[in-house]
Amino acid sequence: MKFARNDLFIGIFVAILWGVNFVPIKLGLQSLDPFAFTFLRFFFSVFPAVFFIKRPSNVSWRTLIIYGVLFGCGLWWTAFYAIHNGLSGGMASLFMQFSAFFTIGLSYLLLKEKVNLVQIIGSLIALFGLFLMILVTDGSSSIIGIGLILCAATVWSVCNLIVKIKRPNDMLAFMVWSSLFSAPAIFVMTILVKGIEPFTSLPQTMDGKAWFSVLFQAYIITILSYILWNNLMKKYPATSVAPLSLLVPIAGISSTYFFFDEQIGIYKGIAMLIILVGLTVFMNAHRINLKREY
Repeated sequence: MKFARNDLFIGIFVAILWGVNFVPIKLGLQSLDPFAFTFLRFFFSVFPAVFFIKRPSNVSWRTLIIYGVLFGCGLWWTAFYAIHNGLSGGMASLFMQFSAFFTIGLSYLLLKEKVNLVQIIGSLIALFGLFLMILVTDGSSSIIGIGLILCAATVWSVCNLIVKIKRPNDMLAFMVWSSLFSAPAIFVMTILVKGIEPFTSLPQTMDGKAWFSVLFQAYIITILSYILWNNLMKKYPATSVAPLSLLVPIAGISSTYFFFDEQIGIYKGIAMLIILVGLTVFMNAHRINLKREY
């Protein structure tokens, strides 16, 4: 299914926003424990909005609970737990993008969404670029950390499919009310792993940078960006939307270059170019197929 131009721009905007988001995340983590940071993100996604926004009428409590726990704890808490177990933040952000391919595979198997040959070729080109970027990215890794981050990427794919299948009629209400179940799950898991200290230290660590980062995560990333992304998931085949997330590491690397003067290097630049070529082939598969037919 071909993207409407405005929707394509929205998808690209969201992916770039997620990439640039590594800048405020990095600012927030200078002051905050990562698990407390994740909890606060979802806490402010819920309050005070939940008092003013009605629960989505076509989504059951069970779906809200499942999505909220998976999205908050299975995806974001697990990603930070992977970093806690020895995986660098840069490597985590790259491995997370395997969710695009997991989403394509699950959509093909479970939803019977079609993937044509040109889309497969484009995906393989982008996948090669992603592998190359992982190989040339500085950062430590561990077997446990890699396993955890791949679990998080799989959960993100499942969350995409939940939205695709359940099709919430009010995405703002869906994100707010599902976050109501994310925050408690994150709180419990953090207590189990690190105890109460991440939360008791908050009065001393919540400086201006921390507040900016937390509120940016809550309202711009969790609410705004996922409203836009999930609406695309609802409207188009997941196999068409998911590859756009491969723009995230490109935007992330570019933003840290401009804001923190982190060097890109020639091999990383080549990897970024290969991913862009793969995405260009994938997104133009319909046009390429028409030319092949003629």
